[in-house]
Amino acid sequence: MNLKIRLSLMNFLEFAVWGAYLTSMGRYLGNIGLGGNIGLFYSMQGIVSIFMPALMGIVADRWIPAQRLLGLCHLLAGLFMGFTAWYGMTEGSNVSFTTIFTLYSLSVAFYMPTIALTNSVAYNALTQEGMDTVKEFPPIRVFGTIGFIITMWLVDIMGFQSNQNQFFTSGAVSVLLFLYTFTLPNCPIDKNNEKKSLIDAFGLRAFALFKQKKMAIFFIFSMLLGVSLQITNSFANPFLFSFAAQPEYAQAFGVQHANILISLSQVSETCCILLIPFFMRKYGIKNVMLIAMFAWVLRFGFFGLGNPGTPGVFLFVLSMIVYGVAFDFFNISGSLFVDKSTDASIRSSAQGLFMLMTNGIGATIGTLAAQAIITHYTHAEKFGNDTLTVGDWQTCWYIFAGYALVVAVSFAIIFRPKED
Repeated sequence: MNLKIRLSLMNFLEFAVWGAYLTSMGRYLGNIGLGGNIGLFYSMQGIVSIFMPALMGIVADRWIPAQRLLGLCHLLAGLFMGFTAWYGMTEGSNVSFTTIFTLYSLSVAFYMPTIALTNSVAYNALTQEGMDTVKEFPPIRVFGTIGFIITMWLVDIMGFQSNQNQFFTSGAVSVLLFLYTFTLPNCPIDKNNEKKSLIDAFGLRAFALFKQKKMAIFFIFSMLLGVSLQITNSFANPFLFSFAAQPEYAQAFGVQHANILISLSQVSETCCILLIPFFMRKYGIKNVMLIAMFAWVLRFGFFGLGNPGTPGVFLFVLSMIVYGVAFDFFNISGSLFVDKSTDASIRSSAQGLFMLMTNGIGATIGTLAAQAIITHYTHAEKFGNDTLTVGDWQTCWYIFAGYALVVAVSFAIIFRPKED
């Protein structure tokens, strides 16, 4: 089989594992009476992302080839996710938070490092074949987004959004990828290569950049923006499902098929990646980052203004469209800013610090803070066989939009990089 097809299938399966539950888990948790703990479940992804990818990276560098470690991590992630689903199935609404949270956390702890390992396997295989990774990898990575969307749709169409079968789906795909890794090209360990220390792996050397005012401001705002990153992944589905409590919206497409509606965000993300080079040339790095920040204001604001009916649903669609701008424009332009602003000797650590501030610390704080706000303004209520999170969702979205607006305006005023 053609190498690029093999790597595309690897990426497809990698993100299909995540797509099976990332946007619908909140609905399931609310349905079994754990709606007040949604933030904890999603914040665990940020917490383990702080240290697990670095630890697994060291293991891949020193002892176990990357494709073997990728398979082992997926086997463990898949088994623990399967145990999570089995426990949820046997206990129903009587689940113990401690048990289901522990099983889920162990699965996530082994899954999160596989994103970086998948990239390492792809880069290594392409390099061994003499291919240009900059040119060849992006089309391969797009299949990851397609995989994510496919399992989102599968879970939606099969009626798994409100039950534990989304976890069974994720676990099954994870085990399938474990088996598939045995067909992947070997990633040899270079025993003569200088090994990274724990300090390098965690990006700690880059903390010296905080001595530079420009970089300190940038990293602080990266954390502040990171607060917004996982809010809609965590709570958009329970929010849309809450409209089932209103008879005029109960059968609306966006309520019954929330995952399909939310998947427009991933479609937008794929398209917006293609627009970034044009915007970077036209407006420069700071302005592209500003566009992303104001896009978060619109992302949350449209959720607050919309409803599943007509024409309100079109505001939801607009929210999905601007997500691609909000998410990708800052992540990619921010990464390029770090690349341009740091010395080669510390560049990798600086990129690690950027990810730590956004997807680690920022996203974790944001998810927990959002949970506190939503818990304050909403409550669980039984409707038929489902438990819905109902209440003043509109105020929650306006609070999130207001926060994003304050961050955007502050960034525009305070952050003044020297233009090249």
